[in-house]
Amino acid sequence: MAHFLGEFECKLDAKGRMVLPAGLKKQIPEVEREGLVINRGLESHLVIYPRREWDRIMEELSKLNTFERKTRDFVRKFMRGATELSLDSANRVLIPKSLLEYASIDGEVVLASQFNKIEVWAKETYDAQWEDEGDDFASLAEEVMGNLNRRVDG
Repeated sequence: MAHFLGEFECKLDAKGRMVLPAGLKKQIPEVEREGLVINRGLESHLVIYPRREWDRIMEELSKLNTFERKTRDFVRKFMRGATELSLDSANRVLIPKSLLEYASIDGEVVLASQFNKIEVWAKETYDAQWEDEGDDFASLAEEVMGNLNRRVDG
């Protein structure tokens, strides 16, 4: 599967509908045929998956041992609010009110590409993440990516 690219600022209308940006729609040619799925993200945001990617995740989740309490709790929390989205004739998707409330979204949103999914953030929340970035990004990059090419001797 191809990875998404870009950040897109959008506005919701009074009914909670959002126009899927043309630049993003071009990256998901199968969206009109297969649809999308939206659910809660891990950090007060929402996540949109192309249907094919959602089905792949469901296949992985179905392999987990649901006799374990932590697994059941995780699956319930992950699935909570999951909703199919489809484009209307004006290229809009309707985001459920419960999900908008979860992510504190009320008006402006940022769609941020994350490999095979799209994060949906309240614009204020998204922008606040970058206010005190400073040298933290360089330190984070070193910590996360610094050992990527080192050979482990055993």
